Amino acid sequence: MKTKNIEKVTRPGTPHFVGDGFRVHNFIPGTSTMQRMDPFIMLDYNSKFNFPATDKPKGVGVHPHRGFETVTIAYKGRVQHDDSSGGGGIIGEGDVQWMTAASGVLHKEFHETEWSKTGGAFQMVQLWVNLPAKDKMSAPKYQAIANAEIVKVSLPEEAGEVEVIAGEFQGNKGVASTFSPINMFNVKLKKGGKTQLSFPENYTTAILMVEGAAKVNEIVDAPEDHFVMFKNDGETFTVEALEDAVILVLSGEPLNEPIAAHGPFVMNTKEELQEAFQDFNTGKFGYLED
Repeated sequence: MKTKNIEKVTRPGTPHFVGDGFRVHNFIPGTSTMQRMDPFIMLDYNSKFNFPATDKPKGVGVHPHRGFETVTIAYKGRVQHDDSSGGGGIIGEGDVQWMTAASGVLHKEFHETEWSKTGGAFQMVQLWVNLPAKDKMSAPKYQAIANAEIVKVSLPEEAGEVEVIAGEFQGNKGVASTFSPINMFNVKLKKGGKTQLSFPENYTTAILMVEGAAKVNEIVDAPEDHFVMFKNDGETFTVEALEDAVILVLSGEPLNEPIAAHGPFVMNTKEELQEAFQDFNTGKFGYLED
């Protein structure tokens, strides 16, 4: 198999707040366009940040989405989610929430109430995964994936393990259901641990260094909190931990469909965007108390 070469390594940009609870670096579309990163159309990374104790949980109030899925991966801290389709729950360290907005939902996300009272280290990824045109107006759904449910594959020579959130690693399939082929792994390597990953050449592929540093393809250094994007020119790449590391791996088949995006809506045409705003303004996304 040919090596999947690196297109670029991006350092985290100046962070900004989403609401008052999420201090994020934007890598997608900041690193490249939505079209280039298709089907991954947004990635906000809340690098490790300490929030002080408070009796009023911080977060983001009620807002709409249509046309895609939001995936939140918790590394530190706890988040409570509620949406107008009845989905919701609390995710803590190691858990994942996968919300399919599809035809439209209202939702809100806040630091979990009891966690807020003590505060502490908070670290999360929120990813938007685009939906195929045929599925954009399907019914909303919600997948609460506890860490205990996530398939974990031990690597040889005690190098570490791979948590398979979605897709497949060495014949082990993740529990998340997806509308198009998506691979999403947390690769956890001990210092000196090494593994090889393989995806189809045409898949959009990237890694985020959540913890520690690694060497990619034996030559390129990937420091903590940096984002590495691969070219579509091969199938395999290697990662070797220079210190204990946690690496979020993303690889998905591009939808290769038109993208019309504005704020919380991602559709295929401007007309569909206008319809989304109209439906939201006329209450068709349901009701959710702020």
